[in-house]
Amino acid sequence: MAELLFVTNPWQLSSRLRVSVLRAFGAEIGTGVVFRPRTRIRFPWKLHVGNDCWIGEGVWLHNQDHVYIGHDVTISQETFLTTGSHAYRRDMALITKPVHIEPGAWVTTRCIVLGGSRIGRSALITPGTVVTGEVPENTIWGSSVPASALGLRFDPATPR
Repeated sequence: MAELLFVTNPWQLSSRLRVSVLRAFGAEIGTGVVFRPRTRIRFPWKLHVGNDCWIGEGVWLHNQDHVYIGHDVTISQETFLTTGSHAYRRDMALITKPVHIEPGAWVTTRCIVLGGSRIGRSALITPGTVVTGEVPENTIWGSSVPASALGLRFDPATPR
């Protein structure tokens, strides 16, 4: 209920109020941090944000594992960070890995950052990019390749 009233709320409530509520639920948030409206945070106690960060409108931090955001980081609107996924095979077991965003990085609009990713210091992620793995520091990182089939989800020889 607190998330709905004070964090996700689309009204232009004070960012300081959002930060206070997140801290009350265990988030570690530095000074000068701005959380814009419609921010979603799954588990505040697994959120670690350095000083002077900007978290844009509609950012969703689906942090089933820890999310570490260094100082002076910008995460632009509608970006989705997730630390959890499922095994793609039959058991659908939950798999979690932390996300690390180093100081000075900018994750631009509508990106997806997957668990186990590390975005290097002062890196810039271009709009709409899916980040998996390591992004080197001071790099402009993006994708322009169209989607394609990567393989079969199930072995066709195994009955379902």
